[in-house]
Amino acid sequence: MTIFIIILLVLVMWFILGYNSLVAKRHRVKEAWSDIEVQLKRRYDLVPNLVEIVKGYMTHEKELFQKVTEARAKAMTASGKEKTAAENQFSETLKNLFAVSENYPELKANQNFLELQRELVDTEDKIQAARRFYNTVTRDYNIAISIFPTNIIANLFGFKPEVLFETVSKDEQLPTKINF
Repeated sequence: MTIFIIILLVLVMWFILGYNSLVAKRHRVKEAWSDIEVQLKRRYDLVPNLVEIVKGYMTHEKELFQKVTEARAKAMTASGKEKTAAENQFSETLKNLFAVSENYPELKANQNFLELQRELVDTEDKIQAARRFYNTVTRDYNIAISIFPTNIIANLFGFKPEVLFETVSKDEQLPTKINF
């Protein structure tokens, strides 16, 4: 009888520790996603200022400005799997904006433009770091809910896998080169 009680206590403790571990991992995933959203918002806030400065120099690039504005709006409102695709599209339109700005030497000398460019590069670096952290904690969480025996607890309490924040193109994995 004593052995039965000890085994039962060990199982209950394992169950409690396993559940608490999964809850903690799920909260780390949510916290890491929140870090990404903070950096994305910072980037969203910088872009309108950048567009306004660039508009003064690039009078013939209205279509590009429209694409940047649309990509920003789409990225701001997207969620779930669509968020990754929208963010990748937004990054591509920003790269195009900087590439086109190469043709405007006066713009490249503008201090406000240079400062915004530095802030955007810094923000992109922070987004990449936040993305790596998010993907790491998400991977750990997804593994924890998939492996035996914690998958039993995960299934009982409805722990669902989280989606990684991956880039769409291999070009995104390379550092962006902007020459000024």
